[in-house]
Formats: sequence, C-alpha cells, structure tokens
Amino acid sequence: MRRTRGAVAVLAGLLLALLPAAGPAWAHKGKLKLEVAGDGATGITVQARHADGHQLDTLVRLVLTATAEGGRAVGPVQLEPAGEGQGFYASGPILAPGEWRVTVRAPAPYTSEVTVGVRAEAAQSAPAQVSAAKPDAALRTTSSSWLWPVVLGVLAVLAIVAGVWSTVRRRNDRENTGNP
Repeated sequence: MRRTRGAVAVLAGLLLALLPAAGPAWAHKGKLKLEVAGDGATGITVQARHADGHQLDTLVRLVLTATAEGGRAVGPVQLEPAGEGQGFYASGPILAPGEWRVTVRAPAPYTSEVTVGVRAEAAQSAPAQVSAAKPDAALRTTSSSWLWPVVLGVLAVLAIVAGVWSTVRRRNDRENTGNP
C-alpha cells in the first residue's frame, strides 16, 4: 500500500511538472494575431504572435495583397522575416504613395487574416550635409577623447616597469653584498 501511494505521488508530480510546459504548445494551434502597419514610407511591417500572446517561434509564410483607389493593386507578395526579431516581417518598398487597403493572410494551419488601411508616403530624402566647420570640431573632439585612456595606460605600464626594476635592483644588491 505504501509503494502504491509513493508511485501515485511520483506520477502526479510528473504530470504537474509536464502539463504547464505542454500547455502553450497545445494553445498555439489555430489563429495568429497579426499587427499590420505602414513602415513610414512605401512598405508594410507585420508583427505576428500566437493568439494567446506567446511569441511566434516558427517561420510563417505570410502573404500580403493591397488595393488602392483607381484599381491599383499589389500582390500577392510573400513577406520576408525582418531583422527586428522573431515574428517580425517586412515587405520593403512596394506601395505607391497614397491610401491603401492592405490584407495579410497566414496559411494553414493558421486561419488568420487582417485588413487595415495604410497611408503610403514617398520616402524622405537624406538630411542636408553638415557644414565643413562642424565635422572638424567633431573630429577634434573624437581625436582627443581617445588620448586620455592612452596616456593613463602608458603611465600604468611605466609604474609597473619601475616597480619591477626596483625589485630586481634590491635583489641584485643583496646578492652582491652577501646579506640575506
């Protein structure tokens, strides 16, 4: 009887330990939460998560289509994973400036689809070049900023060499005079 209770306790403990770890895996079946937005220019970004809020840990082949007034259409375009992290996707510059209706779909086994309105705008030009006086000042500041660590390093090396040198001299003096 005592063995049976011990075996049941061990099995119950194992079940309690394994169920929380398996729970999120079971919950991930089904829909994705897709957050679709413009990238500030003529591209689209998507953040994909599981519907339960957990981070997406596998690559999903998201497909984008977009329509605008006047019959303009883009897609279907397969979105590529972006470098921002897991679950982030980006289209790159694919839209012309204007108002667009963008739809992003996730393939089976996910049944997710999101449609949002996005305003695409022409990419901004690079900022004007800084005058010649400012880069020189920045260069002077940068060139002097590395000077202090180098000076401190040289002083530290000189202090170590001086300490070693005095120790060696004392030892040689003792050996030459015969004093212990």
